[in-house]
Amino acid sequence: MKHNMVKGAVAAFAAIATMGAMAAPALAADGKQVDQLKVHGGAQRIAAIGSASAKNVILFIGDGMGDSEITVARDYLHGANGSFDGLDKIGQPGVLGDAEAGTGQYTTFSLGSSSDDSLMAKDKSGNLAGGTTAGVVTPVTDSSASGSSWATGTKTYNNAVDVDVEGNPQLNLIELAKAKGLATGNVTTSEIQDATPAVQESHSTERSCYGPQGKWDGKTDTNGDGKIDPATDGNQTKNCLASQLKENGGIGSISEQLLDTRADVTIGGGSAYFNQIDTTYGDGTKTLWEQARDRGFQTVENDVDAFAALEYQEDQPVLALLSNGNMPTQFAETPALTQEATEQRGAVQCETNADWLGNDTAAGNSASLADMTTKALDLLQANPKSEQGFFLQVEGASIDKQDHAANACGQIGETDDLDKAISAALEKVDLSETLIIVTADHAHTSQIVSEPPAYALSTILESPVDSSQIVVSYGTATAEDPDAADINAGYNDGGMEHTGTQLRIAASGPGAQRVVGLSDQTDNFYTIGKALGLATETADQNALSNDATVAVTRNEDGGYTADASGFDGDAVLSYELKDDAGSTIAQSDGSTPVSGVRVATAQTTSIALDGVTEGAGYTLSVTGRQSGKTVELEFQAQANQSSQNTPGSSDVVAQGGVKNDSANPLGLTGSAVLGVALIVAALVSAALMIKYAKASRR
Repeated sequence: MKHNMVKGAVAAFAAIATMGAMAAPALAADGKQVDQLKVHGGAQRIAAIGSASAKNVILFIGDGMGDSEITVARDYLHGANGSFDGLDKIGQPGVLGDAEAGTGQYTTFSLGSSSDDSLMAKDKSGNLAGGTTAGVVTPVTDSSASGSSWATGTKTYNNAVDVDVEGNPQLNLIELAKAKGLATGNVTTSEIQDATPAVQESHSTERSCYGPQGKWDGKTDTNGDGKIDPATDGNQTKNCLASQLKENGGIGSISEQLLDTRADVTIGGGSAYFNQIDTTYGDGTKTLWEQARDRGFQTVENDVDAFAALEYQEDQPVLALLSNGNMPTQFAETPALTQEATEQRGAVQCETNADWLGNDTAAGNSASLADMTTKALDLLQANPKSEQGFFLQVEGASIDKQDHAANACGQIGETDDLDKAISAALEKVDLSETLIIVTADHAHTSQIVSEPPAYALSTILESPVDSSQIVVSYGTATAEDPDAADINAGYNDGGMEHTGTQLRIAASGPGAQRVVGLSDQTDNFYTIGKALGLATETADQNALSNDATVAVTRNEDGGYTADASGFDGDAVLSYELKDDAGSTIAQSDGSTPVSGVRVATAQTTSIALDGVTEGAGYTLSVTGRQSGKTVELEFQAQANQSSQNTPGSSDVVAQGGVKNDSANPLGLTGSAVLGVALIVAALVSAALMIKYAKASRR
């Protein structure tokens, strides 16, 4: 009897485990609640599906490129029965030879709404005093929440860049690829600080925190006092959570973190914001451009010819920003009009924008998105790290921006630019070892309709290919613009809104079949991560910091620095320095999740130790805020007369590594929680059966 009961307990355990495995995919499809969706990996729809290995992955993002935007551009540029050379080849079985191919749809919803200083502040117990309105599902996402989903595998709120709904930084694909030793790149036609490129190189509670002075070009006297002063002309208080700023003990703005992340190739716009000053760097007077050059970057500022001349240089990552803000579009504007004005204007055709960087310079160089993609791939493939593989994100950013502006020709030209970039990539890579994914971050407002509508704005286009007349309608603005009734002005408010429909995702190459069917944006993180062999699960990410080390160095000027290495499972470090009496001499700010020291990904992070007195003894602890791993060191500050330092040299006085296995302070993933619950249930079931067996013998 006892034997049979034990066998029954084992069978019950197996049955529950099997039931859990079978239930895992169904949970996402059946609709989880926010408390389940907000954890890392909690929103996956296809968690149980594996992925083939790929040496390289290229992720193409058409910002705002829903099915309607693709169709509008195809109909106009290639005719209703035509096809794109790149967009329509990816994911199409048989078109690209023997490469795998797949096409599906994915959901894009976000959580909560937004954040501000008061919401993110912590109370005396260390808990968030307010927090975002994280208890709701938001059907329509913005670019930052959607980008964070595929970059980190974690759903978050609109306005967030790679932080969860409580503001905790989540590791992104470029950080994880760097931790594995892969080459990395980030290309966009927008400001490099904009949401979609930002999600691969930074963590921010506010997507508008472009630089240490917020969104400011570094040269304009915004308050009209006749002086250009970062302290008074910048608008950081409007654009950045105060505790995130380095001057307040935080991890810094998006631009500053970009330099810390140090992707091998970064190409885009937004050069003006690098005129801002990081007052915590050097003597506090250098611009971010100067800091980038000090830190070994190859820099290009608004110079297409210099961009064309770039070549790979060892340990000199490329930072090429080719316009002050967003890059000019390929086609000139065709603003939408009211019904009467649209009919009065009649059908129009698109004209090339004279300012488009895809036009040749006098030297014959250009910087279309295809050119930038080709240059990025040349630089990555010349990098010795690419022998292990590379990850590259490429964004056609202004499909979205022109949709907001109800500018049909603008969005068509940007879709064409992305299509040609995909074609350029196909010429440079081997699909037997490279996974290419093409998708968008959210859907948008444009629709193809039969007649100019009475309750929306529109533009009539005439295709130069099949002469069809295409009526493109825009109807999601929340406010009226009287200029839309003026045929010589047109809609110019830029207020057309995103929509919440699911999106097309297409892939070719190893692992492409994982996109087939219905998935979620967070699944894209796992598709890419698993293909490249990255640490996608929380426990695996924490383990990246198992071998972290810290060395305390006495510098030639007599100051002390802690050099932390190997914290590859972390985005933020905290530290505390105590003297022999146990008094805290110096420590990082821990008031919010974005307070502390930003990790220089897969590099050495240096921490200045203030307040050290020669001849005294100290204990230093450095902790990864994501992994919970801690390095603790005791050291004796050298007496002045005993220092052996020579000019230009440093002296290591103590070093050590992780000696504990701290639990992750951010908690278990949703799947891990489910697994623990199932095991507990099985053990309880087994215990009850054994108890019953004993009772039956009495």
